[in-house]
Amino acid sequence: MASADPLLQPFQLKHLVLKNRIMSTAHEPAYSEDGMPKDRYRLYHLEKAKGGIAMTMTAGSAIVAEDSPPAFGNLHAYKDEIVPWLKRLADDCHAEGCAVMIQLTHLGRRTGWNKADWLPVLAPSPVREPAHRAFPKEAEDWDLDRIVQAYAAATQRMRAAGLDGIEFEAYGHFMDGFWSPATNKRSDDYGGSLDNRLRFTFRVLRAVREAVGPDFIVGLRMAADEDWDKGFSREEGIEIARRMVASGMVDFLNIIRGHIDSDVALQKIIPITGMRSAPHLDFAGEVKAATKFPVFHAARIPDVATARHAVATGKLDMVGMTRAHIADPHIVRKVMDGREHEIRPCVGATYCIDRIYEGHEALCIHNPATGREATIPHVIAPTTGPQRKVVVVGAGPAGLEAARVSAERGHAVVLFEAAPEPGGQIRLLARSKRRRELIGIVDWRMEQLQRLGVDLRFNTLAEPADILGMEPDIVLVATGGLPQAPELEGGHDLVVSSWDILSGDAKIAEEVLLYDDNGAHPGMQAAEMIADAGSALEVVSPERFFAPEVGGLNHVSYAQAFHHAGVRVTINSRVLAVRREGNKLAAIVGSDYGSRHETRIVDQVVVEHGTLPLDELYFALKEQSVNRGEVDYRALIAGRPQELVRNPDGRFRLFRIGDAVASRNIHAAIYDGLRFCKDF
Repeated sequence: MASADPLLQPFQLKHLVLKNRIMSTAHEPAYSEDGMPKDRYRLYHLEKAKGGIAMTMTAGSAIVAEDSPPAFGNLHAYKDEIVPWLKRLADDCHAEGCAVMIQLTHLGRRTGWNKADWLPVLAPSPVREPAHRAFPKEAEDWDLDRIVQAYAAATQRMRAAGLDGIEFEAYGHFMDGFWSPATNKRSDDYGGSLDNRLRFTFRVLRAVREAVGPDFIVGLRMAADEDWDKGFSREEGIEIARRMVASGMVDFLNIIRGHIDSDVALQKIIPITGMRSAPHLDFAGEVKAATKFPVFHAARIPDVATARHAVATGKLDMVGMTRAHIADPHIVRKVMDGREHEIRPCVGATYCIDRIYEGHEALCIHNPATGREATIPHVIAPTTGPQRKVVVVGAGPAGLEAARVSAERGHAVVLFEAAPEPGGQIRLLARSKRRRELIGIVDWRMEQLQRLGVDLRFNTLAEPADILGMEPDIVLVATGGLPQAPELEGGHDLVVSSWDILSGDAKIAEEVLLYDDNGAHPGMQAAEMIADAGSALEVVSPERFFAPEVGGLNHVSYAQAFHHAGVRVTINSRVLAVRREGNKLAAIVGSDYGSRHETRIVDQVVVEHGTLPLDELYFALKEQSVNRGEVDYRALIAGRPQELVRNPDGRFRLFRIGDAVASRNIHAAIYDGLRFCKDF
């Protein structure tokens, strides 16, 4: 029976029938190897195809020429050897009924010269991009001739690979660098009037159509409003869109609003937790109304309800749920099966993208299977062996995931938690208004545990005798940790932790110094809470810049809060000691770079130095376990079961996970819970 759900209706794009209205837009997860989309890259896209998505767009973006060196793992579309790799990816996705396209680009000024072959960065004009810091060379006539042909040749490779189409990137890159008055200062035939500024784009489109003919699908991901006093306006952007449509050389528009030359600007295009969902959806709908043309769009459309609204109201033809599919690649399948409530939510943490911009691969904060499809399953298969009794101690992210995966395997699971509610440190961080959406990590797992019939025992401090009395086969200690103070020469009893601030256990004083020797979210959240309370605050960090573990897009929100409140940030400095001085505290501040000390007189000193494991229970049980707590790391890395025997008389296998091992982060904790338990 045909579904009436707007999201499940097919959409015809030229000759291509897309089976539903959900797509994953182009992005670069940095899974490539030598610029090629090898197995890790392929399996990542294939999982979304298995999950029912209509189209997956690879690359973000694939580079068409050598003088566009990869900024973050970009695919090398200028090399012939990419064709067989893409063909295998496309063939596998096509077998699942999923269309495959790719985004092509010349990065222009959005890269660095000291990469790859050390060629000069190229741009329409020598205008530096703050984000990547290169000073570009102004493109000469021979550069333009060469790059036009590079676009055409790259498109031919994509057609040879059996892809369904391509889109050109036109926001913040070389092509649209000609469009914008902010980046085009030329006085020749490529500068000045809109006709001139579009000249290069039309040269590319003509060359591409000559190379691949009229039937191959070609689209454009473009900013239709730079939202920038230096750039082009909404009116001019929509006029550009109209001209692209009128040319007859493009088949769809993928609409963006904004510019991306700085972290602040980029965050408006890629909103994070605490920011408005779907902020540019209405604008994309306005472009569709103005052009009467197929329009795609993605910008924090995290949930099915918003996506359904976008299609039902005619704002979009195809909805990009890109980060949402990093969190759950099976969204469409769950909608089709009436299991929409089981979709793992994207909580907007933006751990995925921040990792890319820090030079790492994309990972979801709470789906460790994404990007690890070769060894980690998205769907947990029931065990074919005996049913076991699994006891998990601690209902933070590690414990909740361990309990979920063990229950999905079909085991009898008991979960102990000393607190009245689950979540551990996530519940603490969710007290911050701006990051409260992250409680979805906990809520989703609790819903799964209830569905799976896990025995949940809150307000229960599990002692060794309690665990042994359960006669378990497997025990997972996920008791987390407690705040530890940084090394001080004196005054440990005078400071409070970031946890004390976040929990409300410590009242925020009027003048505060926060010493962050961790560089992650806990210290920054405490600092933001102090700033929001109206206190005078100085943040002191031994790092070269504050909060290096946070990532660029999340950094923006903290920096904005600090700027608004007049927070003083001092880097390259350490708090050495704290002492009383009357009814105040004196914080002695020094540096690794010299012997000079300074004294800050404040009402309160807050410290952040990660956590120390709560491991008493683990060590109390260790000698009675089969493996004595030992982990076979080679098996763990390879995704094989843990089978070490160190005590043949042991009664159970014992593992500790998450911060009960060492201070790490949410992703590490959940990854522990998944990879240890998937093979029990």
